[in-house]
Amino acid sequence: MSVTIKDIAKIAGVSYSTVSKALNGSPLVKSDTKKRIVAIAKEIGYEPNFAAQQLVSKQTKIIGLIWPTIERVVLSTLVTNISDEINKTPYSMILSVDPVQTSLETFRRFQVDGIILFEENVDVAVDPIATPLLSYGVAGKEPANYPIIDANHEQAMYDAVKYLSVLDHTNIAYIGDFSPTDPMQMQKYKGFVKAMKDFNLPVEEHNLINTSGLDWYDGYTATKKFLSIPNRPTAIVGGSYDISGGIIRGIKEANLEIPTDISIISYDNIPQMENMEIPLTSIGVPVDKLAVEIVQSMIKIIEEKDSQPVVIKMKPELTVRASCK
Repeated sequence: MSVTIKDIAKIAGVSYSTVSKALNGSPLVKSDTKKRIVAIAKEIGYEPNFAAQQLVSKQTKIIGLIWPTIERVVLSTLVTNISDEINKTPYSMILSVDPVQTSLETFRRFQVDGIILFEENVDVAVDPIATPLLSYGVAGKEPANYPIIDANHEQAMYDAVKYLSVLDHTNIAYIGDFSPTDPMQMQKYKGFVKAMKDFNLPVEEHNLINTSGLDWYDGYTATKKFLSIPNRPTAIVGGSYDISGGIIRGIKEANLEIPTDISIISYDNIPQMENMEIPLTSIGVPVDKLAVEIVQSMIKIIEEKDSQPVVIKMKPELTVRASCK
């Protein structure tokens, strides 16, 4: 015979409603009482009846996440951090790598409570009356009908150039993806060019190297073009963690030293940058802070039904390591 919350309540000496609230992480139950109830539930093998809970609460306590690629380290790190944050809440997460529209339809069939969308190279028409949706993307000129977490890519790249200018670099290259279909990449490009102009630094066409992709090999092959530039720049701004990994390898193969011969600062801010061939100075919103904001905002949207769509622009942070001089 299965264990019920009535059995837990009897052992704990509390009401059924207190057990229910404790198992759902309610702040209305004292911490000590909650820990004791959870411990009893585990000890006697209680398994929650999710179907019954859903009928009562009209919620599945599940959040869907639409993931654009399984190949890039940064996105994998962000998804892991998001999963860790969701595990601290009463919610669970399911992940889809299907095309966006297919994923949206699947999640709605499963009646998830909310959907997190990584908005890369997509233009999604979202029904504002349907499942609550949160986008990790870029705020557009027109207000969206769903909330957006914007990592402020333009400001990050502006800050990268500013940092290099403080170190007296005047000849600076940008190696990144200039894809016009990806608003995040275009914001990075825009931020780099704006900063160069604002700090009265020359914007040379040959110093803007398009990788046409965001992978390690894209950065590696682009470095070949960089090495052939006349009056070679003294510093590089890399468009992503993966791109910058390829840049470092290409420079090392050319028997050049970082940062003695060339300084590098990269977009993205993940712990792995500390453990690269050269510990990489980086700019961007730290991935753990980004995950916390995404999860907390998603849950707020789910639980506050009358909340209005907002854009949350986050603040990039500079992490200085060993790759700039």
